[in-house]
Amino acid sequence: MRLRWSGGVLLSVAAAYYVYTPLPSAVSEPWKLILLDALFRSFIHAGDAAQALGVCHSVHMLNSVVSRLEVIEPWSSPTVRVTDSALGGVPARVFQPVGGGAKLRRGVLYFHGGGWALGSGRMRSYDLLCRRMAEELDTVVVSVDYRLAPDSVFPDQYHDALAASRAFLSPEVLQRFGVNPARVGVSGDSSGGNLAAAVAQRVHICKLTHMHTHTLTHINTHTLTFFFWPQISADDSMSVKFSIQALIYPVLQALDLNTPSYQQNHNVPILHRHLMARFWLIYLGADPSLLPHLLSSSLLHPSISPSIRSHLNWTSLLAAKHQKHYRPVGIETGSREVTGIVPGLVDVRAAPLLAEQGILGRTPRAYVMTCEFDVLRDDGLMYARRLQDAGVTVTSVHYDDGFHGCMVFSFWPFLSSVGQRSLDNYIQWLDHNL
Repeated sequence: MRLRWSGGVLLSVAAAYYVYTPLPSAVSEPWKLILLDALFRSFIHAGDAAQALGVCHSVHMLNSVVSRLEVIEPWSSPTVRVTDSALGGVPARVFQPVGGGAKLRRGVLYFHGGGWALGSGRMRSYDLLCRRMAEELDTVVVSVDYRLAPDSVFPDQYHDALAASRAFLSPEVLQRFGVNPARVGVSGDSSGGNLAAAVAQRVHICKLTHMHTHTLTHINTHTLTFFFWPQISADDSMSVKFSIQALIYPVLQALDLNTPSYQQNHNVPILHRHLMARFWLIYLGADPSLLPHLLSSSLLHPSISPSIRSHLNWTSLLAAKHQKHYRPVGIETGSREVTGIVPGLVDVRAAPLLAEQGILGRTPRAYVMTCEFDVLRDDGLMYARRLQDAGVTVTSVHYDDGFHGCMVFSFWPFLSSVGQRSLDNYIQWLDHNL
């Protein structure tokens, strides 16, 4: 009996040790985040074990668990009709308000998060999010299921996002869904925010096809060619553009994973710094052995143009309250070889923060949400600053008690104060600006 009691105590202590993660005191409702993080870490460890045993890739294991727990079938309500369809050949879930006669509605194209490797627009959390948007905003919402890594790697996810965007913005699809072409927005969270920012740039750069060559040169044609957009053609232009972009804690670059927010929040759930680096390597189809290079130092070596390096210069782009006491990390020897091996690191389709000012200035008005306790905080803050400097109207909303993924904490069982506030403010901004 004493041995059983002792064993029970040891198991309880071990479980408590595994579950508990020290968090900053300002984090909203920390125990909910701790419990979710422990659950997520257990799935990651199970996936890593499965991969080590040769059973399957760790991400496949994670997605299998997510699918069983979260993916739901489409169901309609008296106010919203929900169907699974396709947009530009890409699977999507469509949320259409019921009734309203022949009036034209607003439209939102949404990209889910998950490190370009996990998740689905058919997950319960995203289904509830898009359903609420459709109902409260009287808006047609299309949630896109782009291909996932490791089966598909960059630029496949980007191509799916762009194909869905082109299809949604086409006059035929807008007419079919009854969407006002002047009131179409693109949005996404985390890696979905990355895709939303990237396609917003691409859709609006089509206007460059009508500019003179000397204007392109002024924007720096060489950099554009190196970092993407070498194949712009006149027939690629679209008559309908996005009128807004709404980016929720977006991931926007991987050349410097030592910004103040990465340093401050390296062990804060649910997106630990090393996990974000892993997602980047999986997305870019890179060798996992490169992980230490991404984590140890900045990859902004001298061969990258000063213009591009300035786009990531957080010492000038971030306010002092976000820089705090942190200092830039030095450039590692061999970093040039890393960007040569993994060209996606310097491709603006993967890293929208690298875009030239002339490109940013052509994108639509923006909503950028960031959270204090999120490694991606500075990506969003720097992007908001650069958009503003380029002349774009930006609403930058920062939550001092927020953490990565908190907007999903707007629904049971992880309902939280910051989750509700962030979702309410997001929907309110869409209502006033779309």
